[in-house]
Amino acid sequence: MSTYLMPTPATVPTAPERTAYLVASGDLRESANVAGWPTQVQLEQYLADALTEQGWTVQRAHPVDPGTGHGFISSQRMGLEVFAGIPRTAPLIVAEAIWQYSHHVLAGLRTHEGPILTVANFAGQWPGLVGLLGLNAGLTKMGKDYSTIWTVDGTDAWFRDGVAIWLRTGTIEHDASHVRDLPELPASAERDLGVALAEQLLHEKAIIGVFDEGCMGMYNGIIDDEILNPIGIYKERLSQSALWAEMNRVPEEEAAAVGSWLTEAGMTFRTGTDPDTELTEEQLTWQYKMYVAALRISDDFGLDAVGIQYQQGLKDLSPASDLAEGILNNVARPPVTSRDGSRVLYEGAPLPHFNEVDEGAAIDALVTNRVWTAMGLDPATTLHDVRWGQEWEDQFVWVYEISGSVPPSHFADGYAGAEGWRQGNVFFPAGGATINGVSKPGELVWSRVYLVAGELHVDIGRASVVELPEEETQRRKDATNPEWPIAHVVHHGVDRDQFMARHKANHVQIAYADGAESADRALVAKAALFERLGLAVHLCGEVAV
Repeated sequence: MSTYLMPTPATVPTAPERTAYLVASGDLRESANVAGWPTQVQLEQYLADALTEQGWTVQRAHPVDPGTGHGFISSQRMGLEVFAGIPRTAPLIVAEAIWQYSHHVLAGLRTHEGPILTVANFAGQWPGLVGLLGLNAGLTKMGKDYSTIWTVDGTDAWFRDGVAIWLRTGTIEHDASHVRDLPELPASAERDLGVALAEQLLHEKAIIGVFDEGCMGMYNGIIDDEILNPIGIYKERLSQSALWAEMNRVPEEEAAAVGSWLTEAGMTFRTGTDPDTELTEEQLTWQYKMYVAALRISDDFGLDAVGIQYQQGLKDLSPASDLAEGILNNVARPPVTSRDGSRVLYEGAPLPHFNEVDEGAAIDALVTNRVWTAMGLDPATTLHDVRWGQEWEDQFVWVYEISGSVPPSHFADGYAGAEGWRQGNVFFPAGGATINGVSKPGELVWSRVYLVAGELHVDIGRASVVELPEEETQRRKDATNPEWPIAHVVHHGVDRDQFMARHKANHVQIAYADGAESADRALVAKAALFERLGLAVHLCGEVAV
């Protein structure tokens, strides 16, 4: 007789009829989970009401933990344990009202056999929409079928009808009439430029430096070498511990020189003395050191772009990376020399930084930098969170925000329009300054590189940054994160729900042009470059191609 320790066969639960299971992926930072829990409770009530209306019941797959005071899945291990108790064929709802770490639930979702619905509340206070888009992008990358929907307060017929359709059919189809594949581009200088830049990239190749991969559970932000290398892009895998070590080697006087340059350029900082709640000079000094260290390590490895993860690891050691990120993305920035003082590093040019080591954004930032530089446009580019938005004077105006990596040239007054605020201590316990400000009115090209079934795709379109009254700007900042930079964005020919349904990432890449005609030309060149690299290019909305 065998003495092997055989595992006990799993008991597969049976789903009750007309019952949908609900899970909620949360943050790794317990402070965020606790603070955002009341908003999550409200969202789940919207869902319960919508299902009750159809004669269905919502069954939470994991209870509220009395020890933590919230009901979020807060780790991948917890996610695996929760999914082990969910009937595999049951209708499943993933409800998100705050930022979430997708890897907490992706393992369970990958093997779930029932219909999946991802849901967020359409609100600015917590980045539930951002978390939803990141999760959707992860599901898209892994080739997992899902439906998605969102609501302001749970009462709109569009939301209720969508939930009813999903309960009946297991799917929701959204309007994608604004999307078309890139047609054959007519001969033009812009098309030729894009093709030539692509050929250069394929021949000479480029290196993106990744300071630790997989920021904040963003599975969608990781692109394998087998996919990157054929388009001429290679990774230099770097450790944030090396960045921290290099920061500690930066002399105080060099850090002080960075600070002096910024203040002389007109940037101001809201400083205080309490490091737990206020921005301090010591925090700024460490941020200046990070800027110097990032440039020196990038020079060591010959990087063409760089990304710093920051969350999770560095958040427990160092003030935020955001100040350094935004400065790196700007043409005008404090000079940094090689260690021996003989060379100014990346002189007269930005070093594109892809925030949160989002490698789709890395491809986009690198391409944008080369196209805009070749066309004589300001190559300062950045990504934003697709945060939230509302109607304003008969048009939908999005709130684009990111925690700080906005280049100052995106503000009307440059550095004089930039102000450093302390990052909120819920997400940033070690503090550090943002680059806070309001993006200037102007014409944009927006885009997003993402993965579908192992292939690179890019959505690209046109948008305008509009100017809103000061009081409306402040209202929108107060409804989100007032310490972060904001852009008031109107998409051309893409409404709110079309964009939400189509966008396969929590981030969107933007760059300014010198006017509408200039932006149209830049879009053609960028699309031609992507096409030559072999990406599937999709035009979104009103695009002059």
